[in-house]
Amino acid sequence: MSAMRFFALTSAALPLALILLTASFPAAAAEKPAAAAKKDVIVEQADTNSSPKQHLDQLFSQLKRERDPEKASGIANEIRMEWNDSGSATINLLMQWADKAIEEKRNPAALDFLDEAIALKPDYAESWNRRATLNFVMGNYRKSMSDIERVLDLEPRHFGALSGMAAILSNSGNDQLTLKAWERFLDVYPAERTAQEQANTLAEKLAGNRT
Repeated sequence: MSAMRFFALTSAALPLALILLTASFPAAAAEKPAAAAKKDVIVEQADTNSSPKQHLDQLFSQLKRERDPEKASGIANEIRMEWNDSGSATINLLMQWADKAIEEKRNPAALDFLDEAIALKPDYAESWNRRATLNFVMGNYRKSMSDIERVLDLEPRHFGALSGMAAILSNSGNDQLTLKAWERFLDVYPAERTAQEQANTLAEKLAGNRT
């Protein structure tokens, strides 16, 4: 998976790789208390009384601790679903229209919808991120980076925006800054294999250049 695909996956216009995790039930009776304890932890984390921000913070905490790539991917998809809900029916509708326009290759119309969403709710990070993604696809890297910086002002843990930043910096040939972007990504989402590979490749390349 390329850096660009990471960036684009934050858009609801593209299919999300939702992973359904099936629980494995221990056969031995001696393992049941541990399984029960794990279940209790899951129930506690899924506190329905928590605010959207608290729930998002819990998900990011889980994502940072998780080392299994498939389980981490499931958590990342939950985070994306949280991001996709602006809390406003109007903004959500504009985002849906933008996604539809993107699917139909009507990029100017999509930009208009995203511009309107941003004007109505400038603190909604996902509208900036969606516009950054579209600007990237259209080759408007400077505008895309400007939107990415705004996303990260609003949500510094936005791994989609960080991968987009890495993609733009990679296109510019700046390996040092690209590596820093991937390191920021991995600080938030450490189990992502392709991000690990990108960071390792760049680190080895830079180390080789210094010798």
